[in-house]
Amino acid sequence: MTAVDFEKFVEELAHVSGEAILPFFRTALSARNKSSAGDFDPVTEADHAAETAMRRLIEQFFPEHGIVGEEFGDRRVDAEYVWTLDPIDGTKSFICGFPTWGTLIGLSHKGAPVYGLMNQPFTRERFFGDGEAAFWSRYDGAEKRRIATRRCAALSEATLMTTSPLLIEEGRLEAFRRVEKQARLSRYGGDCYAYCALAAGHVDLVIEAGLHPYDIVALIPIVRGAGGIVTTWSGEDASKGGAIIAAGDPRVHEAALKMLGA
Repeated sequence: MTAVDFEKFVEELAHVSGEAILPFFRTALSARNKSSAGDFDPVTEADHAAETAMRRLIEQFFPEHGIVGEEFGDRRVDAEYVWTLDPIDGTKSFICGFPTWGTLIGLSHKGAPVYGLMNQPFTRERFFGDGEAAFWSRYDGAEKRRIATRRCAALSEATLMTTSPLLIEEGRLEAFRRVEKQARLSRYGGDCYAYCALAAGHVDLVIEAGLHPYDIVALIPIVRGAGGIVTTWSGEDASKGGAIIAAGDPRVHEAALKMLGA
């Protein structure tokens, strides 16, 4: 089977996760801090409900597949096909009532990301791609268009995004600030939505650190399908997470990589 063969199934995963999440959004929802490191890493009933719904479908229709999930751990990670799930990427935005969160559904084949979808059920839109092409669509599929990154010749012309500099560890923050100083514009927030904005040609760079596989696997085929590049700060495979840079134009990617490694 190819990634395209799973497209309808991924849409169903997006549907059931959205149905599980929306009743909680902009309500008096409580969040539990799941971090033991002294920082705030919230998780909500919505996170658990959405991942449970997606896992149930995967285990029903593809019991031989693996799953990597933020909330309930991993199973069969050595399987030929592995699903990587983040029920709410941007839980902090979610609990603040901001619609810049999304559900990330990624599919890897023999360890390589081959299909990804970001679902935003509140704004009723989806971004998805297979590494060769990427698309934006309305939630009901009534409107769909192919998306592409934009050309950007230099950092001085670039719009840069990161979720928050506070999430970049001290040893890397200085390097990030070097790039930010050269960029034309920098904006904070966005979580997974920032990568989709890059794929759609609205942003030129996204630079982050400390990501987990479930934060990035689904976004890689979307960005690549739109003509962009996603690597680690050292230019290596991004699918394992860590310090990540996504760029819409290879010239900006190269320039930023040099500054991050300086």
